[in-house]
Amino acid sequence: MMQKKNRAFLKWAGGKYSLVEHIQARLPQANKLIEPFVGAGSVFLNTQYKRYLLNDINPDLINLYNFLKAQPDALINDARDFFSAARNNEPMYYALREEFNKTEDEYYRAILFLYLNRHGYNGLCRYSLQGRFNVPFGRYKKPYFPEHEMFVFSEKSQKATFTCLPFEKVFTRARQGNVIYCDPPYAPISKTAAFTSYASHSFGQEAQEKLAKLAAKTSQKRGIPVLVSNHDLPLTRDLYQGADFSMLSVKRSISQNGAKRNPVDEILAFFPPVMPSAKKAKGARKAKKPALNLSAVQTSKSNTS
Repeated sequence: MMQKKNRAFLKWAGGKYSLVEHIQARLPQANKLIEPFVGAGSVFLNTQYKRYLLNDINPDLINLYNFLKAQPDALINDARDFFSAARNNEPMYYALREEFNKTEDEYYRAILFLYLNRHGYNGLCRYSLQGRFNVPFGRYKKPYFPEHEMFVFSEKSQKATFTCLPFEKVFTRARQGNVIYCDPPYAPISKTAAFTSYASHSFGQEAQEKLAKLAAKTSQKRGIPVLVSNHDLPLTRDLYQGADFSMLSVKRSISQNGAKRNPVDEILAFFPPVMPSAKKAKGARKAKKPALNLSAVQTSKSNTS
């Protein structure tokens, strides 16, 4: 039975808190969990692996995680000052958003990223093509300061290494005995539902196809299991051919009103590992030739001499 669930300290569109039990049930035992798309880290926070490699293409997210891992007390104390009534208004929000987009101070940027996440619209993380954070003010009465959740994350993160790399490079760091869980930006349900401007990078169909091929190759050629989550669509079922499917229904939408969150079908695609020993044995069976009958050869030679 799973222990009490831990919530991520960040608000996050597409977070996996409500699906943790289902995901954990499909993840095999391993000495390390690798997440190329860690996001808010709900799976990391609610699994019990010895080590973690947690990656995200968003440098602001990884920057915050590294500071929280290294100096939690200072970061939490300094961030607390930004969760006050004086800073919870529209002019202040946009002024601090502008400071975030201009500052090169990584520590200050980490604090502001947390502030924007909790004060911006519905936990969205969105950047313009120029790389400027552009989520509007959220208009919350009193944004929650996640002090407890931050300390929990910091303590657990001592088992983790954080990286900011393309997902393909993260796969190259996997070894046998590891397991990979991928929670990529989802394939859009419709053309108007596409949300690909995360961290100034797009994640379109070409990226979806590349991830699916890499997951299959990693499990089949390297013997490393891979679990991928996505919308349950004809596209994703086609991309994940050969995987074991689990179907889920989740209430999700980008809305401040929880009552307007409609069920969305999701899929977990598990690519089981093909162990090298099994592949060698199969190859040996194919290469095996019938034994040569030496007596028959000798008889044939005497008949022709």
